[in-house]
Amino acid sequence: MAKVDEDRIAIRELVENWALWRDAGLWERFATLWHPVDGWMSATWFQGPANEFITRSREGFEAGVSILHFLGGHTCDVAGERAVAQTKMTINQRAAVDGVEVDVVCTGRFYDFLAVHHGVWKLVRRQPIYEKDRLDVVDPAATLALDAELLGRFPVGYRHLGYLQTKAGFTVKGGLPGLVGPAVQRLYDEGAEWLAGSPTPGTV
Repeated sequence: MAKVDEDRIAIRELVENWALWRDAGLWERFATLWHPVDGWMSATWFQGPANEFITRSREGFEAGVSILHFLGGHTCDVAGERAVAQTKMTINQRAAVDGVEVDVVCTGRFYDFLAVHHGVWKLVRRQPIYEKDRLDVVDPAATLALDAELLGRFPVGYRHLGYLQTKAGFTVKGGLPGLVGPAVQRLYDEGAEWLAGSPTPGTV
């Protein structure tokens, strides 16, 4: 098997382990996936170093925050000891909004910057791309009226996820990459620069 094929298999395994270990609360194993110096996570509710993301995720998990991830198609570009991967995903969050239990499903991609560290592929930066989302009440008999002003604060790709998370007490970042637009184009440019040898994985 060619080295680049071995690299792609290892990176796909890393991506799958990220979703499984994070959602199962296997925090020690989850920590091994990140670059120990440069690991960085961006999300709607968090932007910061990987070790802080792990701590915050663990606190939420233990407090009953329900966020799950499902993965789909995957592609990866490898350039020596660097790579950029994209993986289709959904983010599923269940919570109460104004006393009504709801599910939000957000569809998008994980856009990952990776590098080899001591012979092993590690995640340097993860930036989700948010393509579309929806909100459903869990009980079909329940009704929920959304605040149009609050919903309108967020881009179409994660407006319901941002709504739910704001109601749950999170501070949600605006302007994150969507299916099209300058934010996602900038991310693509940063990925190309990373593969070409940029000293940093874009603007984190």
